[in-house]
Amino acid sequence: MTTTTKYAARLDNGIKTYGEGESAVHALNGATAEFERGHFTAIMGPSGSGKSTLLHCIAGLDSLTSGSAYIGDVDLSSLKDRDLTLLRRERIGFVFQAFNLVPSLSAEENILLPLSIGGKKPDEDWYGQILDTVGLRDRLKHLPAELSGGEQQRVAAARALVSQPEIIFADEPSGNLDSKAGAELLAFMRRAVKEFGQTIVMVTHDPNTAAYADRIIFLEDGKTVDEMYDPTPDSVLDRLKSLGG
Repeated sequence: MTTTTKYAARLDNGIKTYGEGESAVHALNGATAEFERGHFTAIMGPSGSGKSTLLHCIAGLDSLTSGSAYIGDVDLSSLKDRDLTLLRRERIGFVFQAFNLVPSLSAEENILLPLSIGGKKPDEDWYGQILDTVGLRDRLKHLPAELSGGEQQRVAAARALVSQPEIIFADEPSGNLDSKAGAELLAFMRRAVKEFGQTIVMVTHDPNTAAYADRIIFLEDGKTVDEMYDPTPDSVLDRLKSLGG
């Protein structure tokens, strides 16, 4: 499928409401955001600002109450469930705080799972680059339970990259890792953007994590309220304080 827009994903006046009447909660309240190809964008904001909801709605894991979410040129609301499942599998990669690995499959089988489901084989050059970058060649036959937390999350990151998706969504990807393993994962994600042209959108609450991104979008009360380019941990922390985060 050819894509003409320069944005890998975008959200236009996104509203997501849970519940009805006086008990209704507006997790997104008119949020608008654009995510350019080949960039690493972090989404930040106070607790309850709608960060994960925004990510889930753009990624097609949840649907908007109103407004539009696009992957490339495709309006997600126009897709039937089967087509949405195909789009997620073929054009999107996911890295979550919980590694979501299949316990009975080896590291290599977990990495190749998105391709296996689609009956495809990996591009050997690309696959080799990923394995070298995540440093897991000697752990490929191990089950998830035999790997450290950092190794499991690197397996999850490799799985997200192996199908060369248009965009990767990451929700607190280093949240369960110690500082060293977290830094290694984020450096890998940074490299995937800089060297391989990958597009990554990451939700995080941590200024040090966000500083790996090219750009940060700030949310407050379900709306996008600001953005920052070339962030540093200190500049992010200062901005969050003004949001009450």
